[in-house]
Parts: sequence; C-alpha cells; structure tokens
Amino acid sequence: MTNSVCVLGAGSTRYGKLNESIIEIALNAAKGAIDSAGITPKEIQAGYISNVFGVADKQVHMAPVLMSNLGIPNVPGLTIESACGSGSVMFREAYANVAAGFYDCLLALGVEKVTHTGTTQSTTLFSYCSDFFYEGGNGASFPGLFASIARAYLTTHKATEEDLAYVAVKNHDNGLLNPKAHIRKKITVEDVMNSPVVASPLKVFDCCPFSDGASAVILCTEEFAKRSGKPYMKVIGSGRGASPAAVQGRADITTIPSTVAAAKQAYKMAGLRPEDIDFAEVHDCFTIAEVIDVEDLGFFKKGTGAQAAREGATRRDGRIPINPSGGLKSKGHPIGATGIGQVVEVFEQFTGAAGDRTVKDAEIALTHNFGATGASAAVHIFQKV
Repeated sequence: MTNSVCVLGAGSTRYGKLNESIIEIALNAAKGAIDSAGITPKEIQAGYISNVFGVADKQVHMAPVLMSNLGIPNVPGLTIESACGSGSVMFREAYANVAAGFYDCLLALGVEKVTHTGTTQSTTLFSYCSDFFYEGGNGASFPGLFASIARAYLTTHKATEEDLAYVAVKNHDNGLLNPKAHIRKKITVEDVMNSPVVASPLKVFDCCPFSDGASAVILCTEEFAKRSGKPYMKVIGSGRGASPAAVQGRADITTIPSTVAAAKQAYKMAGLRPEDIDFAEVHDCFTIAEVIDVEDLGFFKKGTGAQAAREGATRRDGRIPINPSGGLKSKGHPIGATGIGQVVEVFEQFTGAAGDRTVKDAEIALTHNFGATGASAAVHIFQKV
C-alpha cells in the first residue's frame, strides 16, 4: 500500500539575473513554500534539492547547507543532478519517498545561479550536460543540436520557421502576465523571424534565456495535508523515461523517447488519457522542443504540433493550453529549478494564485521536464482538490 501524495505549499523567486548567493536564493523560495503550507521548518522530515552548477557559486553538497540554514541541520538532505531535467527527476524521487511511507512531509527545492559567470563560461558549463565526448567537446552546442532537430522536423513535416515563431509569441504573451518571469516582453511573429540567427533555423527569440532562480514545494501525505487546513493538490501520475544520451544515437530525432515513456507511465498511473489534461507545462528550451513535446505527450498527432501553435490550439484559451507560466522561453530557465517551477505554476493555477494567466475551469494538469536533448525526462500529473 502506498500513501496518497500531495503538494501542500509552493514558493518561488523571480527568475532572471539575481544578485543574491545561491543559498540566499534557495532560502527565499523555501520560505515561500513553508509559509504557503502553513508549517514550520521543524515539520520537514527531509530535503530534496535539485541543482546542476552549484560549483559556479562555490557551493556543492548543497542540501545539508540549506537544511542547516533553515534551522534543521539534523534533517537529511539529498542533492540531485539530471541536467535541465533535475527538478522533475528530483520531484519524482521526493514523491516516491512520501508514497513509500518514509516521510510524511518534505521540502522539494530546485535552484540555480549561473548568470554571473558570463555568457562564455555559462555556455561552457551547459555543454557539459551533453554527451560531451560526441557533442559538446566537438562544438555541438545545445542551440546547434536543437537546430538539427528543428531542421529535421521542418524537412519531414509540413511546418515552417514561422510556425515555430508562434510558439515564442504565445509564451511571451503568457509571460507578460507572470510577475516572476525573466523576460516580460511582447513580441510578434515578425520580431522572431527578424531576430538574429543563433543556429539555423533557430533565432534569438526561438531560444530560452540563461536564468538564476529557485522554486520550492512542500510534498506530504494527504493525511498531513488535510490536518493543515491549507489548500493542496494531489499527485496522481508519475513517470520517468530515458533516451540515448547523444542525438546521433537516436533512430528519429524528431521525437524524444524519454518523454514518450515517461508520459505513458504517468497516464497509466493516473488512469487518464492525453485528452483528459486541462493544461500542461512542458520543456520549451527552444521553440522546436515545445512542438515535439506536445506530440510526444499525445496532445497532437505526429507532425501537427507546429500547425497547432499557428492555429492557437495551445494558447491559454485554446484546446490544450501549453505553458501558461510563459514556459522556459519567457518565464526563464534556471535549470535546477525549472521542473519544480512547473509544479509551482500548477499549484498557483489550482489555488487561485495565478491571476490573469489562470486557465479557466482547470482541474487536471501535467508537467514535463527533460535533461539535455531529452536523455532523461519525467512527467507528472496533478489533480485539483
């Protein structure tokens, strides 16, 4: 028998270029989650932390440092790294530990601080998340890898660079309504098309920014959540998947096998189908990624995701709203925090804290976050209570 697992509280810093230390950033998000849950730090039985580049701010072995700063130094902590998918992979491990009965209440927090290193160093650090022997070490940056994926997609399917631009425009529209988003700037399709080329066919506005930031949630049993008297939501589906680490090892680079596998597991656990999802937060590190995500998650048939963006099916008032937070593209991408930031968005949507970006009548939501070019991925499904 497993426990029913809930998200009881959520907190997040602004995403962007932050001046505080990585520990200060993390503590700000933790405080927000703890206050939201109406608990004290001493009720937390474990801390799960996702981070990739703590060394950039001279801090590894981060979980014990955070627990100590929260005044609970004897509470065990664990730091998890899985590239850009660290937050969702960590959330999965935290979820599993509550479901298994090891803990009744824990802190799940993701944090990153990298902008202070400068573009050259941060780009170098990011390249370490690839299969470095085949990719990063030979000059295949993530913009270059996703450009290859985009070119393959546009060649294989009836899609254009302009279709990708609609993804960026939609996410920027959503980000304008998110006070914690990194880039709150309205753009047009023409702006995207005329922006400088980064790696053809991807342009500046097809790419997410490097961001600092932290997001945190309190995970607990439903019994603990009910006792608190605070709003909460249920975790009803969880899945993890894997893909060959290097893009060149995949039979078809216009799909991400880890996403397909993780989604299949999450849907099965929840007893739901893609058409049952009211909105989703997906991993849009580049516009092509969102297009492929919505197909791999089963929201649209293969080869039609770009057309769906053009037709408005993924807008907040569309058939399946995608990234109401603004996504990585506008909200930002502090890579250790991104997966947890998606969960924070769902919590805010379900508890009346999303303001003007609220998805009307939403009761079931999905989060999807992957690492690198999709070598690892996790999908979670949530139910409003």
